[in-house]
Amino acid sequence: MISRGQGAASNRLESLRQRHAELSRTIDQETKLPATDPLDLRRLKLEKLKIKEEIVTMQQAS
Repeated sequence: MISRGQGAASNRLESLRQRHAELSRTIDQETKLPATDPLDLRRLKLEKLKIKEEIVTMQQAS
């Protein structure tokens, strides 16, 4: 049986994975556009990296 804490962690992990995938798609789309703001792209990549780090940390803790 999954405890409430484990279920919440599992939900959070899945949410992070979805956001990471969403950011990957957005970054791919933005890099194909000629008018992409480099600062926006940098912000997206930084957010993606932070999410990846949180995913790895959560996986190591479980």
